[in-house]
Amino acid sequence: MLEAIIAAIVTVAVIACVALLVYVVRKRTSDASVLHDDNVEHIEAVGIGSAPAGPASVVEVGDDSHGDVRVKTSKEALIKPADRLGGRFAAMGVLIAGIFTMIGAKLWQMQLVRSDSYASEAESNLYTSISLPASRGRIYDRNEIELVKNRMCQTVLADADVANDPGLLKRLSAVLGIPTGVLKQKVRDESFGAQSQRIVTSEATLRDVAFISEHAAAFPGISVEERSMREYPFGALASHALGYTGSTTDEDLAAAAEAQGRDIESTDVIGKSGLELHYDRLLAGDKGTRRMMVDASGNIVNVVSETAPSRGSDLFLTIDAHAQYVTDKLLASTVAPEDGVIGTGKGVSACVVAIDVTDGSIIVMSSYPTFDPSYLTGGIPQEIWDLYNTEESHSPFVNRAINGQYAPASTFKAFTSMAGLHYGYAGYDSVWNCTGSWDGFGSGDIQKCWDNYGHGTLDLHGGIVHSCDVVFYEIAKAFFDHGPEGTGELSQTALQEYLELYRFGSTTGVDLAGESAGRIPTPEWKAEHWRNVPSEAVWRGGDYSNMIIGQGDVLVTPLQLACAYGGIATGKIMKPHLLKEVRNSKGEVVLTVQPEVVAEPVVNEYHLAYVRDSLHDMLSSHPDLEKMYVDAGIDAAAKSGTAEHTDKKDDAWFAAYAPFNDPKYAVVCIVEQGGGGSDVAGPIVAAVLDELLNNDLPPGAGLGYVEGSSGRSVAIEFTGNSGRQD
Repeated sequence: MLEAIIAAIVTVAVIACVALLVYVVRKRTSDASVLHDDNVEHIEAVGIGSAPAGPASVVEVGDDSHGDVRVKTSKEALIKPADRLGGRFAAMGVLIAGIFTMIGAKLWQMQLVRSDSYASEAESNLYTSISLPASRGRIYDRNEIELVKNRMCQTVLADADVANDPGLLKRLSAVLGIPTGVLKQKVRDESFGAQSQRIVTSEATLRDVAFISEHAAAFPGISVEERSMREYPFGALASHALGYTGSTTDEDLAAAAEAQGRDIESTDVIGKSGLELHYDRLLAGDKGTRRMMVDASGNIVNVVSETAPSRGSDLFLTIDAHAQYVTDKLLASTVAPEDGVIGTGKGVSACVVAIDVTDGSIIVMSSYPTFDPSYLTGGIPQEIWDLYNTEESHSPFVNRAINGQYAPASTFKAFTSMAGLHYGYAGYDSVWNCTGSWDGFGSGDIQKCWDNYGHGTLDLHGGIVHSCDVVFYEIAKAFFDHGPEGTGELSQTALQEYLELYRFGSTTGVDLAGESAGRIPTPEWKAEHWRNVPSEAVWRGGDYSNMIIGQGDVLVTPLQLACAYGGIATGKIMKPHLLKEVRNSKGEVVLTVQPEVVAEPVVNEYHLAYVRDSLHDMLSSHPDLEKMYVDAGIDAAAKSGTAEHTDKKDDAWFAAYAPFNDPKYAVVCIVEQGGGGSDVAGPIVAAVLDELLNNDLPPGAGLGYVEGSSGRSVAIEFTGNSGRQD
């Protein structure tokens, strides 16, 4: 811009100088051509012809005796005809001078002022550069078993307008062996951006690629690239934790433009979910560059230089592949034992989380129904997307470990009993009488214990062991009676604030995107939630009695509950994580995840020991379940739970940690609509703990392929729940 302004000023100045010069020369020439002193005063002649004088002359006849004729002539009469064209020639001279001046100024600007810029632009027209994609880093389990690897494949891409060329589609169909209807559907798929190229196939043979390349004129808009594609040797194993990759969408490009230090192109393959998404920058590596010389038509003449891409870093996880495999297979056989059809077993979905309570390492993260990531690499096929987004499929893409939010039922009593002990509303010598029903608020709204016949007289230890609801109703009433509606000693949120010590209502901080926070209801939350129904917006005593047994509006995730039970086991709540360490392309360790304590609830150690002992004795109230643990040599503390619903079957919960005297693992299981917690979820937790504590197989032994969900289900008949048993 500055150079253009300077050039314009110089041009105007030169034109002005030329115009002034021409004017001066013209003025002098004009003055020299005029006969200032040669006016004709008289002609000494007689008998001049009688022809009339010209228009520029004036003839006067004298009255003297000689009869002389006197002629007066003006200056204009003496100007030559050629002199009249001088002004026009001068104007043309000025114009021509101006044109040449402008041309000269432009040449001066191009050759001197902006020579570097034009040289750069000329060079850019001569050379072109393309990015060379880097292979993504691989993903291993804690024992260095490769869970995600790469393979090179020939990928056929098509421009969007190829869908409007029937002849081209037929030719492409004949070469690739894909029906034209399927091809057209793939090319019309805009899930990865309206302007991006569509992936026709990632499994093209070298013969197909050679034919398309040799007959490029017959396949306009079709290109072939060698791409590194993700391969999952164990299928759906830990698929929700691992996640999947896919082509870049317009939304991805827009998000990358806003992010600092993130550079992606429309042809890139990026992480879409799970660890593939969370650690995408580490896995992606650094692109290479190929610089080429091209001719005027854009054809490549030769390669000038090339910088090789650098493969992404490898992730080593805390996941134990064999324990994960055992758990994934166990959940599938529980929920969909007959040909993968959901509902032919127990429940409609399930989840298991196992963590190392000493450092927060996640050993198992299993969610069912699941999906096979290899089906999604390079783009989700429309038929898979449609199948998995039906109500019948029960949401295979949802990671229930971090996004499933459920009422925790009686598993919550480990924490509400701690709250009762803390505030003195339950003690070592406290006793209550359970008759099977309770109306402590005198409202006429009778609340039942799961044992409708009653448990009789119980202390807090017995209340935890037998999961007696009436014991906890009484503790809830004490919170209400000492709150604003009673003595005013406590706030309305005293119970909630204690539960928040164990991180309920907050995300755990796990290294996965989109984690849900769960919910601990408060009077403020209820008022907002029911703002359009004032009669339901009032905080009542029943809100306490529902919350204290893990029902009502309380929501937790399985991962939250596992971390909280780790807090009961050790007194510390660790930040859960899936990543163990990162190694670069040279195999050097560049990052190691360190354990992090996110909370250390300040509690009475005697209270904590009391609750631990109660959880330890809980198994004795379920002889069949206790036998499973004893036979496996597992000394555990545990709590079962059954979350009730009014319109569907109960959810089965079970939480445990072991070994009891030296806690190492905490395991949580939920089976949605599975029934009783101790009957359905308890054996699953026993099997997982057995695998974690007793498996002595060498790494990789006994591993197999895990199938993704079929997406099919049968309805579970609901005729009313038969009643909780824990």
